[in-house]
Amino acid sequence: MAVDVDVDVDVDVTAQLAALETMTVGQLKAKYEEVFNEPARSGNKQWLFKRTAWGIQARAFGGISERARQRALEIANEADLRLKAPKNFVFATATKPASAPKPADDARLPKPGTVLTRTYKKQKVSVEVLRDGFLYEGKTYPSLSAVAKVVTGSHWNGFLFFGLQKQGGQ
Repeated sequence: MAVDVDVDVDVDVTAQLAALETMTVGQLKAKYEEVFNEPARSGNKQWLFKRTAWGIQARAFGGISERARQRALEIANEADLRLKAPKNFVFATATKPASAPKPADDARLPKPGTVLTRTYKKQKVSVEVLRDGFLYEGKTYPSLSAVAKVVTGSHWNGFLFFGLQKQGGQ
């Protein structure tokens, strides 16, 4: 099926799409509302650009045909969507691979019972090495990185934080 496109419409669409590229998020939201007659639910600039550009083109050249829209609705309605797991379904729990080293097996760590200390922001941080984790302020953590994150508030490599880069610790 051939589509007759008015040359002026094509130029106008091209100009509108070019203008979208220089718009801020606020301007794109306003343009989105103008094109779709509803406020945008997203503040993502790329999404607003793509969706608004599609809307402008759909207005000028035609959007999805009614037949295609109906077929999409049929497919969505026929989909076997399960909202709940079957009654006898057993959830598998994630386990660590057998090859993952335990803290006691890591050559970079001292033996269980050793206390690692470090000063961070003028505070002394002491962590006891356990067989299956690390004790810090009465709570057991699975890794030194987890302790370092609690102490600093951001992700750290636990070995670097406690100065255990070399094999065997300090």
